Amino acid sequence: MKRIRAAALCLAAAGALYAFQKPFREYYSEEGYNDFPKPPDYQTQTDFVFARMMYPQGNWGIFGRLWRFNYKEGNSAWTNDYPRSDRHFALAVRRLTTIDVRSVEQAVDPFDGDDLFNWPFLYCAGPDQWKFTDEEYAKIREYLARGGFILGDDFWGASDWTYFARNMAQLFPGRQIVEIPDSDAIFHSVFDLEQRYQVPGQWSLGGLPYLNGGSDPHWRAIYDDKGRITLTVLFNHDTGDSWEWADDPSYPEKYSALGIREGINYIVYAMTH
Repeated sequence: MKRIRAAALCLAAAGALYAFQKPFREYYSEEGYNDFPKPPDYQTQTDFVFARMMYPQGNWGIFGRLWRFNYKEGNSAWTNDYPRSDRHFALAVRRLTTIDVRSVEQAVDPFDGDDLFNWPFLYCAGPDQWKFTDEEYAKIREYLARGGFILGDDFWGASDWTYFARNMAQLFPGRQIVEIPDSDAIFHSVFDLEQRYQVPGQWSLGGLPYLNGGSDPHWRAIYDDKGRITLTVLFNHDTGDSWEWADDPSYPEKYSALGIREGINYIVYAMTH
């Protein structure tokens, strides 16, 4: 019953947005999944869509300025694990909840008009790699202040954290990034997740389960003044891989099991808080 109630609230919040959202489009993937088959029902209208955040990255040098605009066509850091990860996760959400989720993802450019505000949940691969202008940071702040939610994933170690913290200092000057307590609703919105562990990627099979020295997993967030999580990160995890490889017998089931449950909890939290 808990799962059904949570999903019902999610649907009530999401359904009204559909008419304003841009249609599905697929982009080039740095993972090489450009021929990944679309499900036969990919054009079906649904109440919820898994939205992936596009973003400019790179330095501000001559080549950085050129690279900054390439993200609009994909084959950039935001496409890590895309779209295989997104579609496997959407399928899992369908199986484990009553949420009416579309079988294909939506890549959302936050700086393409006002489309950003039609997507209450955004997944971001590699949030340490943002490179935004002051105006772009202001738009992300507005999105979060208006009820938006960003889940960042797949960045590792002290150097990645330094870049991420620098980005957050520009996004929310003076606001702290904190560890999420076990009692927070985000760990109980559908599944009770007190027993959590690091989720490594498929690349770790037969080797170290972490990258860049990031052996200590964290679940961190930025809260607003009302105690709502607006932006949260799975730091020293590769949750996207746990979705991407969920159908591969060589990838340990326990990682996909936790990664999928965390993702579902975060979606339902985002849609009900």
